[in-house]
Amino acid sequence: MASAITIPYPVNDRQDRPRFLVSDLCIFLESYLSAEQIREVYRAYLFSAEAHEGQRRKSGEPYIFHPVAVARILGEMRMDYKCLMAAVLHDVIEDTGVAKEALAREFDEEIAELVDGVSKLTQMGVKNHAEAQAANMRKMLLAMTKDIRVILIKLADRLHNMRTLGALDPAKTRRIAKETLEIYAPIANRLGINNICLELEELSFSHYWPWRYRCLKNAVGRVRGARKELVSNVEGAIQGRMRQEGLEGRVIGRQKHLYGIYRKMVQKKRSFSEVVDVYAFRIIVDRLDTCYRVLGTIHNLFKPLPGRFKDYIAIPKVNGYQSLHTLLVGPNGVRIEIQIRTGDMHRMAEAGIAAHWIYKSAVGQVGGTHTRATGWLQNLLEMQKGSGDSIEFLENVKIDLFPDEVYVFTPKGHILVLPQGASVVDFAYAIHSGVGNACVAARVDRRLTPLRTRLHSGQTVEIITASGARPKPSWLNFVVTGKARANVRSYLKQLQAQEAEDLGRRMLDQELLAAGRAWEQVGPERLRGFLAEVGVATVEDLWRQIGFGNRLPRLVARRLVASDPRELRETAVGGRPVGPLAIKGSEGMVVGFGKCCRPIPGDAIVGIFSPGRGIVVHRQGCRNLGDFQRLGQNWLEVEWDPDAQVDLPTEIRVDVGNRRGVLATVAATIAETGSNIENVRSHERDDLSSTINFLVIVHGRRHLAEIMRRLRAVPAVMRIVRASR
Repeated sequence: MASAITIPYPVNDRQDRPRFLVSDLCIFLESYLSAEQIREVYRAYLFSAEAHEGQRRKSGEPYIFHPVAVARILGEMRMDYKCLMAAVLHDVIEDTGVAKEALAREFDEEIAELVDGVSKLTQMGVKNHAEAQAANMRKMLLAMTKDIRVILIKLADRLHNMRTLGALDPAKTRRIAKETLEIYAPIANRLGINNICLELEELSFSHYWPWRYRCLKNAVGRVRGARKELVSNVEGAIQGRMRQEGLEGRVIGRQKHLYGIYRKMVQKKRSFSEVVDVYAFRIIVDRLDTCYRVLGTIHNLFKPLPGRFKDYIAIPKVNGYQSLHTLLVGPNGVRIEIQIRTGDMHRMAEAGIAAHWIYKSAVGQVGGTHTRATGWLQNLLEMQKGSGDSIEFLENVKIDLFPDEVYVFTPKGHILVLPQGASVVDFAYAIHSGVGNACVAARVDRRLTPLRTRLHSGQTVEIITASGARPKPSWLNFVVTGKARANVRSYLKQLQAQEAEDLGRRMLDQELLAAGRAWEQVGPERLRGFLAEVGVATVEDLWRQIGFGNRLPRLVARRLVASDPRELRETAVGGRPVGPLAIKGSEGMVVGFGKCCRPIPGDAIVGIFSPGRGIVVHRQGCRNLGDFQRLGQNWLEVEWDPDAQVDLPTEIRVDVGNRRGVLATVAATIAETGSNIENVRSHERDDLSSTINFLVIVHGRRHLAEIMRRLRAVPAVMRIVRASR
């Protein structure tokens, strides 16, 4: 134990409120830090107190109480002295105007980086609170990948804020409580810091749903008060049987926290009596092999429920948690939930990643937890690279923060932990991004399965890849991990950008030809001047903006060929006519097709610019075109490429007589023409007839004409037309 030091700090003699004075912190730190290290923490306190001079919290207390309380929470986790210094200083950059460079000069670069990682972004130019929250979270999580202590300081900061949340107005209280439930408590759980996770959940529950919290608390109090004797009897029975078998260990009756009870009621749609009837006990023993011996002993004492045993020692949870779980039928038929673990496992379960600093002697245990946390942080970096903006990144992180685990094996016997509902594609991306991008099929337990197959614990999965394979947009419909979603979206955005660039170049070339110029005739000086004028970095960016519909090619062409207003008028009328832009139908990322009229190859078509979507193609005469053609600005002349080979949906309306089996007959006739039916809607017109709308996939107008000709030959068909909305 470190020797005491003499520091002129006041003593807090009030016993009726929490103690947040630096005297209490320094006295507590004497239990594990050296005198020199405590002096450094105190020096950080003096700097922070001066910076926060005159500032008060909403509760009215001096602001410096808050960073001292945050440092106390981290001290109870036995964090190193630099982490405690950063905790005391964690708000000075954000709230006092002290620069990061000043902190680095006064202390060191390591502490300055920790404080900066926790500080919010100030001048972001964001549009709303959601964007601000996402940008701040992105900044903090990326700082966490460099130093895990950033998130530990933030969790302690959030924990103290939640303890004092009652001073804020109700709307802000609910917003902060919701944010804590959605992000901070799951992060604490993901890092294995169980005690902080449980307290954050309990405090958030009490502030976000105060009425539900009070009702549940009262109900639990009534039930637990009436059943103390049963808990005592079970504890005594387990202890007695363990003594008979010569096994040493502590038996602790464990109370389930209120939010856990509430969440189980909601998720499993169970009543309060069904959830609260489960009694929980924790048995802590000295050695690993004793865990399994105790398991056999209590299975002989009480009858186990089939299928309710989980071995998290052999296969730890994704956050490093280890324990044996079993569910038993106890006295009077009540259910007993038992957790069996060693003392080291218990400490790791409570401290999680913080055990890297706390229990440096338990190298094996700490290493496993730290390795899993590091792996998750690497996933965060990959998600960040594949996410387009902060909101998308935060959504991907949230997906990864709520895993009900599935344990699957690679062909070499390695275990991968995935969220419940994970698909083969999620498994492929969990191995490596390159494997996920190139996967085409998989063998699950040696059987070929499609990529959308959901995985279950115990399965062995082998991924089949192909060099030319690429991610598909449809994968986003079934992948569940943030890493998989981020990688698929990143690839699709790159593909979309390339398609937009190609389309934008074609459209600009066409408009330049209409104005009497070719692209090669646009001088480099004129091009550079135009790009600088409109604030576009490269010509490729210009093409992409045109392809996405964010810049009209006609106006760009006129600006490129004209140097003054008179020349604008001349080129506008003097250009030679150029044919419509050819559409292949395969530019699926930047060319869309109106669902109102469902154009197909062979139709006379027009294009409308849609900002952010590119071109939307409609049939000529579509009623939804409105005034676009008259205004002319967003109007584009297009036609089908003669070599266009694409299958597109279109809708036909069939009036039929009410006969038995008529729907099957009509559907079979359509299938005989080689067309797939995507959707069917029907309604009765009267007692004698009905109308059926089919959404069919066709190659073009000739294919559609063949379908309609075949249907007219069906006796029950009275009338058939091509539908539009």
